Amino acid sequence: MWEQIVSLFQSLDLKQIVAASFFLIAIIDPLGNIPVTINMQRQGTKINPWAVCGASALILIAFLLLGDQLMTMFGIKIEYFAVAGGFIIFLMALEMILDIVIFKADVEGNGNLVPLAFPMYAGPGAFTALLAMTVDYSVINLVVAVFVCIIILFFVLLGTNWLMKYMGKNTLYIARKFFGIIVLAIACQLMFGNLAQIF
Repeated sequence: MWEQIVSLFQSLDLKQIVAASFFLIAIIDPLGNIPVTINMQRQGTKINPWAVCGASALILIAFLLLGDQLMTMFGIKIEYFAVAGGFIIFLMALEMILDIVIFKADVEGNGNLVPLAFPMYAGPGAFTALLAMTVDYSVINLVVAVFVCIIILFFVLLGTNWLMKYMGKNTLYIARKFFGIIVLAIACQLMFGNLAQIF
């Protein structure tokens, strides 16, 4: 048992953790979603950062651990999923950069679980990103990256009003564009890198 724990910690790769964390943060976009949370608060929703982050973490980890089995059940190779996921992330990046709406959500709800935890933070984009990254990243590093991302999300939610007041809409707008470019580059890497492996 002890040897397995030691082996698990030895497989941790700081470079993978940092890269995966940055990618997930860009996808989840906690800063870009601040206006949404502010609007929900104005409408009377009491946002609980602990509840939102706890639910988001459970959903993301569960999908990370079970997603590969789902792919096997449907007979889909992870490389093909990575290409498809890269294309979806590519479209999400275009939304962030061009301020257009490609994906329309019809989910209704008023609370911390829906729509904040799901589908805003632990949604299709994050699911796709996690499964696509399993091609190049180890699961333990992705699990750590999820927790790093959730911790950052927690502090953003905790300081939502402060961030909106002192950063301003323009700064948040620029941050969203910057993350959009990063997401676009990663999407291209996922698509073209895995296409090369397929062919």
